[in-house]
Amino acid sequence: MKSAKDLGTASAGELLELYEKRALSPVEAMSALFERIERLEPKLNAFSLLDREGALAAARESERRWQKGKPKGALDGVPVTIKDLILMRGFPTLRGSRLVKRDQDWSEDAPASARLREAGAILFAKTTTPEFGWKAIGDSPLTGITRNPWNTEHTPGGSSAGAAAACAAGLGPLHLGSDGGGSIRIPSAFTGVFGLKPSFGRVPAYPLSTMGQLAHIGPMARSVRDAALMLTVIAGPDDRDPYALPPAKRDWTKGLEKGVKGWRIAFSPNLGYARVAPEIAASVAKAARVFASEGAEVEEVGEIFPSPREAIFTLWAAGAAKLLEGFTGEERALADPGLVALAKKGEAIPAIGYIGADALRAVLGRTMAAFHRKYDLLLTPSVPIPALLVGQDLDNVQKEGAGAQKEGVWTDWTPFSYPFNMTRQPAASIPCGLTSEGLPIGLQIVGPLYADQRVLRAARAFEKTQKPLCPPL
Repeated sequence: MKSAKDLGTASAGELLELYEKRALSPVEAMSALFERIERLEPKLNAFSLLDREGALAAARESERRWQKGKPKGALDGVPVTIKDLILMRGFPTLRGSRLVKRDQDWSEDAPASARLREAGAILFAKTTTPEFGWKAIGDSPLTGITRNPWNTEHTPGGSSAGAAAACAAGLGPLHLGSDGGGSIRIPSAFTGVFGLKPSFGRVPAYPLSTMGQLAHIGPMARSVRDAALMLTVIAGPDDRDPYALPPAKRDWTKGLEKGVKGWRIAFSPNLGYARVAPEIAASVAKAARVFASEGAEVEEVGEIFPSPREAIFTLWAAGAAKLLEGFTGEERALADPGLVALAKKGEAIPAIGYIGADALRAVLGRTMAAFHRKYDLLLTPSVPIPALLVGQDLDNVQKEGAGAQKEGVWTDWTPFSYPFNMTRQPAASIPCGLTSEGLPIGLQIVGPLYADQRVLRAARAFEKTQKPLCPPL
């Protein structure tokens, strides 16, 4: 059997091959994973819940199926975590909040959780999230601070904080996250893993987010192929989600190796309005040149649309107000003060203001549809800064001095991610280097609406040119 250390970096595909050859059993894999968790989880705080007993029981069942040569599905025996905003049958989904009542009926899986379970995946943990997923760093009143495996003094980002930290640390190969303004891509960039926000509706959601059509469900993994394998399982309709895309059975791992030769790819260093740290700018520009070396025509572009920062803030604040609707002042005192302040601002937004912000989404969508008539893909930085220090919500410490612009909310330092929630397009973050302090840098790959395969294929083409990143654990 491989060592626990080796299994920590094993991909889902590698585990499945070992199971098939009977060189490793799911029970051995889960036991080794829990050994690794015992060593690293106290440093990281990536999990809000661990189901050791249930996971080992599921592993024994999987082991029996593999011994008979009859795996249940495409992920039989593969360990998977579920973000604690997403229902996982048998356990409370507390959403990082002390406001969620534990004494509820928790007998239902979310669509993606159900599909993973049906495919034989072992759902062994819930991962941490900021309260209700409202911000882009990894702490909550319920679970405290989640830390970055590359440097525990830094955040893994959010809101899929625990998923990213666990993924980077080798605490499971596959992780289910959600992304309403960058919540898969931001932590993927901060921790050096691959994260995909699929086209809206590609992966059904239930219950629906109060953030409306901003919120996507998607995979996080250490390789593009693993993410594509996971997407193959979780994509598809579910009648609980009225926005789910029509049935389209597809193996998203097919065609990954075809490359980008002949594609026309745009590279925007700053979208015309973002401020980018010099190290990040240099690393992402170098990454863009890789696509040219792979046979694509890469063209640098500037502004594509004006900053939609005010519109996303309006939509986000209104969603926060809906989240906290009905909670008393005494109850709100238990919540993250930043979320409470945001909700208060959301309560003051007039209906006409909300409708105007929502209408801008359609304008952005039309703009990007026209853009992609010329370009197959768009490349940008995933995040313009390295991972923030824990306890630091904003990037203001780097902006002291005359003329410095202070930030007010997390959307001020995430200018590359949320526009593509507004447009519903597929977008991914893939690692493209490290800063001088050893913190990961992410490249964002954005595709036309519903062109998820194009994003995956480009990500794989880039991935093949890079050395894997492993945190110094």
